[in-house]
Amino acid sequence: MNESLYTTLLPGSAHWSLRVRRGMQLRFTDQEGGANLSVLMYNPEMLLERYNAPDSLKGQHTFKLSKGHCLYSDMGRVFASIVEDDFGWHDTVCGTLSEKTLKEKYAVRSYQDCHNQWTLSGEHSFLTELAKYGLTERDMAANLNLFSRVTTDDDGNLVFDASAATPGASITLRFEMDTLVILHTCPHPLNPSEEYPMKPVQIEMRKSDPVADDDYCKNFRPENGRAFENNRLYHLGL
Repeated sequence: MNESLYTTLLPGSAHWSLRVRRGMQLRFTDQEGGANLSVLMYNPEMLLERYNAPDSLKGQHTFKLSKGHCLYSDMGRVFASIVEDDFGWHDTVCGTLSEKTLKEKYAVRSYQDCHNQWTLSGEHSFLTELAKYGLTERDMAANLNLFSRVTTDDDGNLVFDASAATPGASITLRFEMDTLVILHTCPHPLNPSEEYPMKPVQIEMRKSDPVADDDYCKNFRPENGRAFENNRLYHLGL
């Protein structure tokens, strides 16, 4: 395991963003169990290019994301590959907690009254971070929800599986191109908890080994191999 170059703890109900260089890894760890880490991704050199949830799912013939899966951009390239994952099921269809749903489900606590124990929506958190890069609500695409397992019941309804919460569960993303990463730790929109969950996530940055020809993620699906080739062509032009 490569040495950690930077480590931080993102508290519950918090947001953050950073530019991650090609060849780096981010390892996320659910410290207490029950965290939700929502993620958006953009190409920092061309912000119109962003994570594409439909292509990531249909291109890899899956409803969930786990080890071996790649996170596609809407230009058919790979932002990041999931190289390690001991949680095993990450949601990418349910979106983020809206301001409306926050007010309907939870007691809203302001920063003025509660300081770092305030309750934020995912919508507010994403918009706050996006504004730092000149982006607005028009630029919010479908997001990932790491550490959240969502299944369907017999009637086809989406159901949040709270029993999947695992203290210490981690997932590692290897970045295949420079990527602007937007994060928040607000609750999953389907979380049935009556209390606003304040669950922290540890973030570690590491340097990745070069991608080999027999790389697991690159060869997980034929579509992944083609997306990696799109990355190669993209980087030839830089």
